[in-house]
Amino acid sequence: MALLSAAGRAYGLRIRRRRHLWRSFRSRHALRGEIDRSGTIQSGDILCFMTVRNEVLRLPHFLSHHRKLGVDHFLIVDNDSDDGTADYLAAQPDVSLWHTKASYKLSRFGIDWVTWLQMRYGHGHWCLTLDADELLIYPYWETRNLPALTSWLNDQGLAALGTMMLDLYPDGALSQAQIAPGDDPLSVLRWFDPGNYVVQVQERMGNLWIQGGPRARLFFTDEPRRAPTLNKIPLVRWDRRFAYVNSTHSMLPPRMNAVYATDGGEQISGLLLHTKFLPEIISKSAEEKARRQHFANSALYDGYYDTVIADPVLRCPTSERLTGWRRLESLGLMSRGGWI
Repeated sequence: MALLSAAGRAYGLRIRRRRHLWRSFRSRHALRGEIDRSGTIQSGDILCFMTVRNEVLRLPHFLSHHRKLGVDHFLIVDNDSDDGTADYLAAQPDVSLWHTKASYKLSRFGIDWVTWLQMRYGHGHWCLTLDADELLIYPYWETRNLPALTSWLNDQGLAALGTMMLDLYPDGALSQAQIAPGDDPLSVLRWFDPGNYVVQVQERMGNLWIQGGPRARLFFTDEPRRAPTLNKIPLVRWDRRFAYVNSTHSMLPPRMNAVYATDGGEQISGLLLHTKFLPEIISKSAEEKARRQHFANSALYDGYYDTVIADPVLRCPTSERLTGWRRLESLGLMSRGGWI
C-alpha cells in the first residue's frame, strides 16, 4: 500500500510539472521582445532570470552586484513598468528584455514567463532566478565568484544551491531609509533578525519550509503560519524539463528540492539579502493592496499592507547589525558545507 501511495504521488507530481511547463509554453504569447541580445550567450555562461515592475531604484546596484559575482547575461521580463525601468534595462549591454501587460498573478507571479525563457535559453546553464529586491551571497562570496562556486557544485554532484531570504531593515522608521538610484541598499538596511526562524520539511515534495524574521514577528504575530516563506532555490543547473512550483520556494522534479543535508551534517547554502524595506514600500504597498496581484488570496493580507503603510519601525532589542558572512554562518543562517 505504501508503494502504491508513493507511486501515485510521484505520478501526480509528474503531471503537475508537465502542466506548469505547458502553462509556461503558452505564456510566451504574452511576451513582446524589446531587446534581444541572447545571441551573445556562450556555452558555460551564468544567466540570471527575473520579472520586474517599477524597480529603477534597485536595478543599478542589483545588476552591479551580480555582475561582480559572475553573471554573464540577464534575461528580464518587464511587467509594464512606468518609472523608467524598461528604458534603463534596454540600455544595458548584457540584458535581454521582454515586455508584458498581462496579469502578474495569473502568470503564477511571473514564474510562467521566466520558465518559458529558461526553457528556451537556460538549458545546460547555471541559472539564477531572482527578484530585484534580492542580493545573492554565499560563503566566500567576496573572494570566490559564481564560476568558482558552480564548478565546485558540479564536482560535488550538486545541481542547485539552496538559500534563505534574510529580511533587512533600517534603524528607524521605513521612511527614513532614503537612497538614490545606484546606491547600495545595504547602506541603509543594516539590521536583521538573528533568530526566530522555524524550519520544516514538506512531505509531498521534500522541500524546506522556513518562516520567521521581522515579517512574522511584526505583521503575522497572531497567525505565524501565514507569514511569508523564506526558503528559496535560486541557483540551478537548468534543464528544460524543470519547473518552479511556488515562486522559487520549491521545484519539480522533487529531487531538485534536496538542497539540505539529511545525514546530520551540513550542505552548502547561501542567503538572499532581501532589500524590500526601503521607503518606497510604503507607496508600493498601497498600490499592491489595490492591484491584488501579489498573493493568491490578497484580501487576507490587507492587515499586512496597512501595517507597512503606517511606516513602522522593524528594529527591536534582539535585532543584529549586518556584518560579514562568517557571522551569518555562525548563526546558522548559511553554511559552507564542505567548501573550504
